Amino acid sequence: MNSDQRLEILKELLLTNDLEPDKDVLRKIQLLESKQEHLSERVNPILEERLSGFVQEIPQTLGPVITQALKTEIKKSQDAVAEALFPIIGKMIKKYVQSEIKKLNDDINQRLNKTFSFKRWFSSEKSAGVNATALMYEQYKARIEQIMVIEKGSGLLIANYAKTKTMDEDMVAGMLTAIKSFVEDAFTADKEMQLERIDYELFTVHLQNFSNYYIAVVLSGIYDDSFKDKLEDVLYDFAQFVINKDDLNNKASFTKKLKEYFTDERI
Repeated sequence: MNSDQRLEILKELLLTNDLEPDKDVLRKIQLLESKQEHLSERVNPILEERLSGFVQEIPQTLGPVITQALKTEIKKSQDAVAEALFPIIGKMIKKYVQSEIKKLNDDINQRLNKTFSFKRWFSSEKSAGVNATALMYEQYKARIEQIMVIEKGSGLLIANYAKTKTMDEDMVAGMLTAIKSFVEDAFTADKEMQLERIDYELFTVHLQNFSNYYIAVVLSGIYDDSFKDKLEDVLYDFAQFVINKDDLNNKASFTKKLKEYFTDERI
């Protein structure tokens, strides 16, 4: 074999891939696809089994961790959580009490109906009395004269709205807080009980307690249980849906919302 023949053989060996590059690349791709198919057949069942097991284990493994994280976060932010839940819990308790009172009232009415006749119950004298009472109630029904939002403990005035100019609101807020604290400390053995009302001549001060503050509503006219129930609902709605945590630190914003909400006599 001469040198030319050797050179030709060497050229064929070295230049085979260059002469047929497309075929060489295609073979490699087909080989990879074949390997991938075989690998998928083995790996997919394993992955599905592991994923199914992971989903089943999530409640047991992550449940306690999430619960503990929530407990820790709630413990760190007790004031914020209490502030958010206070109106909602207050409404729930109020509805429960109203439901129980309604049941008691229905029971009493049933017993009265059995004792007294229908005719006697709706006598003319009774009807006249009811009409007179209704007219008097309309004439002297309770009206909101002033609303003050006061920080608990410190007695600082957060926001104020009054129909007419009154004396120094900051001084009044401090005095109300002092009276409220004195009565609650001196006359209630249960520390959870709170003062809800102060009467002064022709005025009544309704005190609605929340987590970090309380709302003092100065009223004129007849302040009865029916008006009290409506007022409580309105104040709970105001605290839950109108104001937010930032308003507690922004007197101008809080006062504006207070005025807009109560100017149109919502009760």
